[in-house]
Amino acid sequence: MNDRRIALVPPRYGPDVVGGAELVLREVAHGLTARGWQVDVLTTCARDHHTWANHYPAATTDDAGVTVKRFAVVDDTPGTARADLVRTMTLGEAPTLAQQEAWMNDGLRVPDLFHEILDHAEEYRAIVVSPYLFWTSFAGGLIAPERTIVRPCLHDEPEARFELFEPLVTGVAKLWLNTEPEADLLDEIWPAHAPAEIIGEGIPVPGSYDPSGFRRRHGLTDRPFVLYAGRREGAKNWDALLDGFVAAIRKEDLDLDLVTFGVGEVHVPPDVEGRIVDLGLLTDRDKDDAFAAASAYLQPSAMESFSRTVMEAWLAGTPVIANAASAVVAWHCDRSGAGLTYDDTTELEQCLRFIAEAPAEAAALAVPGRQYVLDHYTWPATLDRMEASLEAMP
Repeated sequence: MNDRRIALVPPRYGPDVVGGAELVLREVAHGLTARGWQVDVLTTCARDHHTWANHYPAATTDDAGVTVKRFAVVDDTPGTARADLVRTMTLGEAPTLAQQEAWMNDGLRVPDLFHEILDHAEEYRAIVVSPYLFWTSFAGGLIAPERTIVRPCLHDEPEARFELFEPLVTGVAKLWLNTEPEADLLDEIWPAHAPAEIIGEGIPVPGSYDPSGFRRRHGLTDRPFVLYAGRREGAKNWDALLDGFVAAIRKEDLDLDLVTFGVGEVHVPPDVEGRIVDLGLLTDRDKDDAFAAASAYLQPSAMESFSRTVMEAWLAGTPVIANAASAVVAWHCDRSGAGLTYDDTTELEQCLRFIAEAPAEAAALAVPGRQYVLDHYTWPATLDRMEASLEAMP
């Protein structure tokens, strides 16, 4: 065994994969490789987390010194297990362990990845699986638990309490967490969990921003705008955010547009067309400039274990408006003093009006955010914590 060889097991991997946990593991892979670790990424051929279609070839490739081994997702037609489990929970009943097992196996499955870990687990000092909710983590994390690290990205959701996940949370070598609120949730749900360390995440720090150039390039010079970035889907509360913003601008006195980029469809009501702009996928440079050009960044998701986009907004000097239902993001806002939280659409509208009507005060609100990120969430400090944890493995 090479004592500096590790495996990272994300459900998807690649420069064109949109997803916080997947993006972080790619940066971890590059960061640890640069520090002399031999990193193998064991992942699927999928790019899209809705269809799990095999997009990349099943092959071994090199990604800037990282060995990437892709395995095909089994192309079976999903059964009814997932729908049955949702129906059971909707009725207020707890799903049985058998139902949970059927749910886990009714969808994404990658048998060849399982066998790869089974055959080669002892060659690695550590096997890091993330996030907890996917088949790749569940199946891959239980093969060699004594050398497995789970980075759960835990949310306060029903699945987090499934009996199915108890071995993955309690029986592995250790857990890597992002924040103190995630640690509190872990203690509440699984008090007998494996040893846990708050590792956090790292955020790349752009060297410069060009907000005015961004506005010109995308024709956004008519009025100020607020920004949402990431997956436009129900799980991220995108629909509720869109409805709340539309309701606010229909009153005809809110001088703000909404700009969004990422994956997922954006359905704009005809009467507010032109006030909501979908830019699709952006380059990294354009993305950085978008954060700097926005009057505020909107984070509507209640299911966050970290929220990278909030950190990117603060680095760019932009205030944050966040859903108070996310304990993690509310904690970031409170600890940094650089954000506002809302409980309902009325409070969301009040936050938007503050941004539109008091731009100087809003800009001042964001000022401590950049230093907060630099103090807590840079890659050098995060990789230091990861290396110390890996070197402590037997």
